[in-house]
Amino acid sequence: MRSGNYEASEGGGAGTAITFLLIGLGAGALVGLLFAPKAGKKMRKELLRKYQDARSTIDDWKDEVRDVAEDVIERGSGLADDLRERVTPLTKGIRR
Repeated sequence: MRSGNYEASEGGGAGTAITFLLIGLGAGALVGLLFAPKAGKKMRKELLRKYQDARSTIDDWKDEVRDVAEDVIERGSGLADDLRERVTPLTKGIRR
């Protein structure tokens, strides 16, 4: 493990400051849209709808991944059984 003084990388100060500025502006705009009187209500409903759609999509992907994983496990188990059947006679022959 190395020890020593921390030294910031060179030339990253302006880029980092601009990045954080843009993140702050984006967060402020989002908060402003969420808490605006009428348009905010519509925006919150739309965001909720999009969240639910994204959640549904993720759940679908999760189910697909689970199905694929189960298929892979079944194939692996079948291959292991097949290999075991082929190796057993060889090990008996070697033991003689």
